[in-house]
Amino acid sequence: MVSSICKFASCLASALLMAGFVAAPSTCHAEDAVLKSGDRVVFLGDSITQGGAGPKGYISVFKEMLAERKPDLKVEVIGAGISGNKVPDLERRLEKDVLSKNPSVVVIYIGINDVWHSERGQGTSKEDFEAGLRRIIEQINKQDGRVVLCTASVIGEKTDGSNKLDKMLDEYCEVSRKVAAETKSQLLDLRKEFLAQIKANNADNKEAGILTTDRVHLNDAGNLFVAEQMYTALLGGGQAGAQAEAKSNSSKTSRGDSVLRHVVLFKFKDDASKEQVKEVTDAFSALPGKIDAIKEFEWGTDVGVEKLAQGFTHCFIVTFADEKGRDAYLPHPAHEDFKKIVGPVLDKVLVVDFWTKK
Repeated sequence: MVSSICKFASCLASALLMAGFVAAPSTCHAEDAVLKSGDRVVFLGDSITQGGAGPKGYISVFKEMLAERKPDLKVEVIGAGISGNKVPDLERRLEKDVLSKNPSVVVIYIGINDVWHSERGQGTSKEDFEAGLRRIIEQINKQDGRVVLCTASVIGEKTDGSNKLDKMLDEYCEVSRKVAAETKSQLLDLRKEFLAQIKANNADNKEAGILTTDRVHLNDAGNLFVAEQMYTALLGGGQAGAQAEAKSNSSKTSRGDSVLRHVVLFKFKDDASKEQVKEVTDAFSALPGKIDAIKEFEWGTDVGVEKLAQGFTHCFIVTFADEKGRDAYLPHPAHEDFKKIVGPVLDKVLVVDFWTKK
């Protein structure tokens, strides 16, 4: 039986991801790979990862996603997070908590405390942060483990750049990006994805409450958000990953004489101008000419008389031949460019996907 966590994850994640409201994770890697049966994945990090192993934590949600979406894929998932940890702490316990487990993949989600603890003079210098990451990755690679290196997420959710440690956190995230590129490790740019998600959902410029409980630690939405990022990075990242995913799902993604409708509803911000809204509709309407997977497209504005639209004014219906078409559409460069246009003027989005006869 699918658990309540998994049902929640499936519904909310579909709405967020398919609308383009949440981008597919930003990754770069030397070799494309997806998980295979027999793999062992260790999530290494601090209190966010320690909490991630809890009942509603991102690791638990990730495991539920695997069970639901890939029931035949036998993968062992291990949480190795300890509260307060920084890069030097990870390095000290690497053998005991990671290497001794003989992992196929190690997801390193670290950096918050290396920056945050600087407020009390106990942070990690950028030089030590970089050197430590390199040594950790080297040791994992020597044991034939694959590394997914995450940038740190947030210390404060304000969208105007006024979080006290924004500048420093960005500098450390840039170090992580550099290390990932130079060690040929897969990068999961959580910092980038968090900022985009918060910008789209925090019109009131709140310090916390969108993805975190206290500016740092994840709430339910944050755990779900990270779980989806992890899932896409580990099972759908890169061209080869997409091909492997498509191959494994080939018998499940088509329904003969049916098509897949992808319905998107937009509620624009109150201060969005007519010109900005037109730019969005024009850009959306141009996607069928840029993305072959789109088989049909139509859109219109609300003319209902029941007054039940709740502020949603624009409806777009995108039709795909199958799930593979939709999955090719979501990370397509043209779709990514469209999200940059709609994001700044969007208040809310609602998405429903359904199968129907041709």
